[in-house]
Amino acid sequence: MSVAVRPLAETTHKAIAVLSRELGIVETVRFLTQFGTGLGDYTRERDTTFRGVTMDEILSEIRGMPRRRPNKRIQPTRKKRARG
Repeated sequence: MSVAVRPLAETTHKAIAVLSRELGIVETVRFLTQFGTGLGDYTRERDTTFRGVTMDEILSEIRGMPRRRPNKRIQPTRKKRARG
């Protein structure tokens, strides 16, 4: 059996179209961003940012932050059918 191999760009385009249709654009972007490699050197940046700061100080600052409410998903309203 022979399987035609499509170019990766075509497969990617189709996959994003399916994800967008099924999940919506926002959830598709959230999903895709988890595969990004990012830029920079996290270890070096972390060491520079937190140099001289203790874990207790970091935790204290986090605990002092206001809590965020979880995002509520808004459900579309359905129109009622007229009976008759």
